[in-house]
Amino acid sequence: MRYRLLVFDWDGTIIDSAATIASCIRLAAAELALEVPTMEQARHVIGLGLHDALRAAVPQLAAERTAEFVARYREHFRAREDEMALFGGMRELLAALAGARLLGIATGKSRRGLERALEATRLRPYFRASRCADETNPKPDPAMLRELMEELEVPAQNALMIGDTSHDLEMARAAGVDALAVTYGAHPEQGLRACGPRGCVASVAELGQWLATHG
Repeated sequence: MRYRLLVFDWDGTIIDSAATIASCIRLAAAELALEVPTMEQARHVIGLGLHDALRAAVPQLAAERTAEFVARYREHFRAREDEMALFGGMRELLAALAGARLLGIATGKSRRGLERALEATRLRPYFRASRCADETNPKPDPAMLRELMEELEVPAQNALMIGDTSHDLEMARAAGVDALAVTYGAHPEQGLRACGPRGCVASVAELGQWLATHG
């Protein structure tokens, strides 16, 4: 087994939330009478830390209105949390992987948001460690991966980052870690391939097959 540590992104990789996140960004922008980003623009910032995401998606947002924007975004997001579901087969895959490997999470979510999501999905027992964007440098900085590898005592050559955005793949490259892209999430396949992952998979089933064959 080459990869003893598998680090998963959360939104768009484990849970089908990318469209909801993008829609909530757009709704908050409209309510504050700001230029509304396209769905593609809003999806592109998924995975970044909150303030980096807002600077990219809503560049005209004044600093003094950031708190108001965040409050409106979170209000919309929490109203839709029950609509988001795990990608089909993900629970079974994680259960199987956790029996043989170390699993971690590196996410642009806040710690509070991730804890709420882990509780709602009942996935907490499968993961040994996690890092969130509000407790270390956010993606694409390599800090999350480096901290997880240090905590779990796994060298870079035995770790694999699994994610659906270029931010995940760039973080992995900066940390000297192999990456596997999933194309069913937030970013289009062409952009993911440009980041040079070891592979691209189009479904949870393909993810499991790839890990069984290459990982």
